[in-house]
Amino acid sequence: MPAPSTPFAIHQLETPELSMGCWLEGPQDAPVVVLLHGFPYDAHAYAHVVPRLLQAGLRVVVPWLRGFGPTRFVSAQTLRSGQQAALAQDVRALLDALNVPHALLAGYDWGGRAACAMAALWPERVKGLVVDGYSIQQIARAQQPQRPEVERRYWYQFYLHGERGRDGLTQYRHELCRQLWQDWSPGWPFSDSDFAQTASAFDNPDFVEVVVHSYRHRFGLVAGDPALEHLEQQLACQPIITVPTLSVHGGADTVVPPAVSEHEHGYFRADYRRMVLAGVGHNLPQEAPDAFANAILSRMA
Repeated sequence: MPAPSTPFAIHQLETPELSMGCWLEGPQDAPVVVLLHGFPYDAHAYAHVVPRLLQAGLRVVVPWLRGFGPTRFVSAQTLRSGQQAALAQDVRALLDALNVPHALLAGYDWGGRAACAMAALWPERVKGLVVDGYSIQQIARAQQPQRPEVERRYWYQFYLHGERGRDGLTQYRHELCRQLWQDWSPGWPFSDSDFAQTASAFDNPDFVEVVVHSYRHRFGLVAGDPALEHLEQQLACQPIITVPTLSVHGGADTVVPPAVSEHEHGYFRADYRRMVLAGVGHNLPQEAPDAFANAILSRMA
């Protein structure tokens, strides 16, 4: 499916730490859905999901995460953290800036983790989740090796643990990210224009620092933001998620195969359902926008 030629208008929402670039669409008094992208993607992953949700009468919010696209840090002194607590805190601050008491959160990859962490920390703000499984990190166990067939999927993370990887991402950010698109969604025939539309988001001045910090922090290799340590301690115990959740996975996802989530139901206490989209890779909403939109609408019912 080709990328839309006219994206939605970008609004800047001010939070204590960020000026967040967002798409804001739909009636002010309608139920709110927040759509959260992953790495290495951006808000355009939802370009074909948004119209379906608007047709259903919803208010739709699609931010660029910290380090991506038009989102900027307010202060030069703020740590360019990509840790899970920072992503969750950003979602909470976004809802506060919009004066939205609660919303359904949908996301994948980094966005799915932000949504899970938000639901674990502040369940009263989350009406439900549509995510790609339980993705709250267990950092204390991150240094324990896994089987080689698992480890090979995460080569890019290990690459970014060293300064050579940081330099490589700095110099070849578009090439590296395109490689991940191809590897993780082998059956998705995205076009050069599809990729170019998103790749401009990687030119954000904080992209490299946020990405490198994310993939080092999750392995316990660097410290997180001290202001978020109390939240990381809460997430470290792998808290149960108590809001209704639909877990959606791509059947052809090569970085997080659907088998990863087959036994995750124990992490969810409320209504929990799981579905696998055959032939779909890692970039769920952009590869299968109708199915992803339908998943969200099923949780809003």
